[in-house]
Amino acid sequence: MKRNRTRSTWQALSHRRAVKSVERLGLGGPVARWRRLRERLHRDVRKNGYDAERNTFVRAYGQEPLDASLLLLPQLGFLPPMDRRIRGTVAAIECDLVRRGFVLRYDTREADDGLPQGEGAFLPCSFWLADAYAMCGRRRDAKRLFGRLLKLRNDVGLLSEEYDVERKRVVGNFPQAFPPIALINTAPNLRRVAPPAERRADRSAGEVDTGESRRRATGLRVR
Repeated sequence: MKRNRTRSTWQALSHRRAVKSVERLGLGGPVARWRRLRERLHRDVRKNGYDAERNTFVRAYGQEPLDASLLLLPQLGFLPPMDRRIRGTVAAIECDLVRRGFVLRYDTREADDGLPQGEGAFLPCSFWLADAYAMCGRRRDAKRLFGRLLKLRNDVGLLSEEYDVERKRVVGNFPQAFPPIALINTAPNLRRVAPPAERRADRSAGEVDTGESRRRATGLRVR
């Protein structure tokens, strides 16, 4: 979808991708042109990928449905975590995609993905919500959700791909790499000092956000 492709292109051109490769690693590349393109994409997503009435970013341009990957926007440094559009997106996902405490990747009733409706909650998405909570200062909510996810591990600490919230059982591929990776990424973000997600967001935002936005992003500390 155009929304996801545009965001991915912006990420590729962000401070931690193409521009960083040139400026920090001594590689060749048209940095000035990449910066202009990156900033144009940033403006385009803010304008066309955002639903002002609901105060949330959306899954695709011109559409209302959401995708849990939108929770990654503050980690990518697209906008500071305390930006009202980020907080609005988190609230909208809580409303539309959370089922009994777990996050769906998207509403299968609205997505033509070729799969049967009603699949389980893809567990990495719930870790992404915990990350977003932590970055937005909602430490208690982040820890509560993280604890709920830890309880889904088996006796040797492995996680399945999904969780069926109706039958209350793990489903999908097992074991599966994505949930443990998400767990490993989220755990340090619940610390009190300089969570990794916050540091990544600050580095990614470097040349896109204003100085005030960067100060707001780096000034946030989960308490």
